[in-house]
Amino acid sequence: MKLILGTFFFSVASALLPILNAEAYLAVVAAKLQNVSAVELAAVGGAGQIVGKIIWYYAGYHSLKFKWMQKKMETPKWKNSYEKWSARIAGRPMVGAGICFASAVTGFPPLAIVAVLAGSLRLNFVMFAITCFVGRTIRFWIVLAGVDWLKHLFPGLFGH
Repeated sequence: MKLILGTFFFSVASALLPILNAEAYLAVVAAKLQNVSAVELAAVGGAGQIVGKIIWYYAGYHSLKFKWMQKKMETPKWKNSYEKWSARIAGRPMVGAGICFASAVTGFPPLAIVAVLAGSLRLNFVMFAITCFVGRTIRFWIVLAGVDWLKHLFPGLFGH
């Protein structure tokens, strides 16, 4: 149970600090655990990641209230970029959800950046949270399935 809670909290921290690698952490935990399925562990990691990404979402949501951000938005480069993304997503929630999902599964573009952008563009919060959770859970499950495959291929390597 401590390892599961630790996984959740590490996943939150890794969502906020990209230097912390959730995939590597999950791989180590999966190599040690025997009584938790890959799907369950992936879901715990996904849940933790979403808590962190929600913080980034709300940072984006409130970013335009800050003077320094308003000043940045006055520059043609930032204004054009914001308007371009707004035009792509406004009135097309499935496009926004698709971008969030793709980012959550692949890591490209980085989900922290997508979360800030989603918040600043006022993407539907529930859609953001669900698509990112499902995407991250799939990403982590793929990593854990790979660890499981290696455990079966090289049983002596993992001490089982």
